[in-house]
Amino acid sequence: MSFRFQSIALFIGIVHAVFAFSPSSVNHINRPPTSVWTSTTLSAVSLPQLSFDFFNTQQKRSQVKSKILSLASETQRGLTATPSQMEEMDRLFRQLEKLNPTPNPLIPSKNKPSVNGDWDLKYTTSDSILGKGGFPRVGPIVQNIHTVTLSARNSEVVKYGYLLNVPRSVTAELSPLNGKVTNVQFKRFMLGPVGFDAPDSFRGSLDITYLDEDMRLTRGDKGNIFVLTRM
Repeated sequence: MSFRFQSIALFIGIVHAVFAFSPSSVNHINRPPTSVWTSTTLSAVSLPQLSFDFFNTQQKRSQVKSKILSLASETQRGLTATPSQMEEMDRLFRQLEKLNPTPNPLIPSKNKPSVNGDWDLKYTTSDSILGKGGFPRVGPIVQNIHTVTLSARNSEVVKYGYLLNVPRSVTAELSPLNGKVTNVQFKRFMLGPVGFDAPDSFRGSLDITYLDEDMRLTRGDKGNIFVLTRM
């Protein structure tokens, strides 16, 4: 008899334990706890909003980048840009800077685009780099940046006369001031096979104001702007 009573008591204890740890009951189904309801509601509202903002920003970047590259091509890297076209490019340039996804491009990270590698100059306001009033540039104007060795190299091909195409380049040493601005000390020039050291006074600075996987915007110390795409 005592065994039967013990069995019944054990059964009742098990039933109570099951209901005590059960995630649902009649009250839970009809009226969920406030904390659970609030968490679920916020997740349902906030996550789609964050996703929408992300894709909206991506779309804006793509649209502005497309306009910048179209205008750069139309003006031959800025060589034939009219005052109104330069104003439009400046407006687009500033607009894309506000959408910069990489605040500190000179600091390497696995989770963001790298500034390292070869970049093709698509547009600039620098008359000297464009060769305005001088010998024309043939093909791409390339800039290579390497944040590990803190070095840079600009290279181009210049057409002298009607037939002579001569490669030119200059190497430089970088001295970053923070995650986006670096001083530039030019070191050595090459004109075809002939090389010579740059004077100590040949220096400047670069401010990288926008960087993603395939485009970079830079401001120079003389007020010029540069649009480059990854090669």
